[in-house]
Amino acid sequence: MKILVAGDHFVTPALVASSLPSGVDVSSLLLPWPYEPFGPIADVDEASGDESELIAALDGVEVAITQMAPFTSRVIEAADALRLIVCTRGGPVNVNLAAATKRGIAVCATPGRNAPAAAEHTIALILAALRHIPDVHGTVRAGEWRSDLYALNAAGRELSGTTAGLVGYGAIGARVARILRAFDASVLVYDPYAEPSEGFVSTLDELLGRSSIVSLHARLTAETRHMMDAAALSRMPRGGLLVNTARGGLVDYDAVVDALESGHLGAAAFDVYDPEPIPAGARLLTAPNVVLTPHLAGATVQTAERAARLAAEVVTAYAAGTPLPGQVNP
Repeated sequence: MKILVAGDHFVTPALVASSLPSGVDVSSLLLPWPYEPFGPIADVDEASGDESELIAALDGVEVAITQMAPFTSRVIEAADALRLIVCTRGGPVNVNLAAATKRGIAVCATPGRNAPAAAEHTIALILAALRHIPDVHGTVRAGEWRSDLYALNAAGRELSGTTAGLVGYGAIGARVARILRAFDASVLVYDPYAEPSEGFVSTLDELLGRSSIVSLHARLTAETRHMMDAAALSRMPRGGLLVNTARGGLVDYDAVVDALESGHLGAAAFDVYDPEPIPAGARLLTAPNVVLTPHLAGATVQTAERAARLAAEVVTAYAAGTPLPGQVNP
């Protein structure tokens, strides 16, 4: 079996190759991400690399493993021997799924590979925003000792005893819920596509109205785009915290800045934006009471190692002729 590992500087070719079963013929291609930003390439999104270079590397290849390579319709049509694409991320946004399905090429993803990392980053953002950690850190670095921040009107808030609402209950949302409960927070969940369990509510409006913290863990679809707009934000209790580590398109960021400036929203913490990177001069960059990280929630060593291991499990199943984990097309 000839395998191409089109890795990058996070999920590296060497890391993936070291996880694969013995007896396979492995070649590699190194993509420039994250040292060069990913983006749309032809008819796919969030991709890195060059179509022509990928086509050349796929000559005679039966299985391709990648996180970012642009599997466009042009690439797929040119890859005569290709039978399986393993995309080491939650969804194959860099693969033209229709073109692959038409060619009879199976496409698999590795859902959950970054769930522990993204869940922990979500909690870190919540704590940083509640306790004003970035701002306070800056004052100490500047040589200040702000004991006045002990004043009641400047003090932070505890996570214990709060009600946190989670929008979306997949692998990440479910893990965030478990961690929040360990902090003695009450957890509400809105997800019309998940099996109801503890804390589920029937409407988004109910969750927003009862939650002092709202954290987003939904996929971006036509239904969910800008779900957190001015009307939704107005339903949150005054002084609430909004957190987004899912997809930037879930949030109307101008509405968030308006709510922060008016004081209706007490704080916000974001890892994702629309567009990315944040444009120079964007209002969000100067808004009060925000904590911002550059789409790094999944950036841990363990995420990369887990992605490589899950990809190897798909290859093992393919070689054995058994059902493929994470398959996303017929």
